[in-house]
This record gives sequence, structure tokens and C-alpha cells, in this order.
Amino acid sequence: MSAKPIKSILFVCLGNICRSPLAEGVLRAVLAERGLDRDILLDSAGTSDWEAGSAPDPRSIS
Repeated sequence: MSAKPIKSILFVCLGNICRSPLAEGVLRAVLAERGLDRDILLDSAGTSDWEAGSAPDPRSIS
């Protein structure tokens, strides 16, 4: 029997300090609630490095 293929979702924004990590976190929570968190690999990334080393936007942290 072959293993079920893992699906992956990558959220991308400019600096990876606000929008894409927030979207990743929200979907991660929803998938966990539904027991699907082992079936889908989630990650976030930025298209620019000018925010490298910056802290996440405090409004997106809970």
C-alpha cells in the first residue's frame, strides 16, 4: 500500500513578517481543529529580504 501524498501550501508576501505568517497560522489552526494537520505541509515566505531579522507585526501575534 502506498502512502498518501502530502500536499503543501506556501503563503507568500513581501517581507514574511505579517500577511503570509498570519495566513499560515490561521490555516494551521483550522486544519488542526479538523484533524488534517498531518496531511498538509504549510510554510510562509517573503519575496524580499529587506525585512530579514525584523520581528513579526505585533498585531498578528496572539
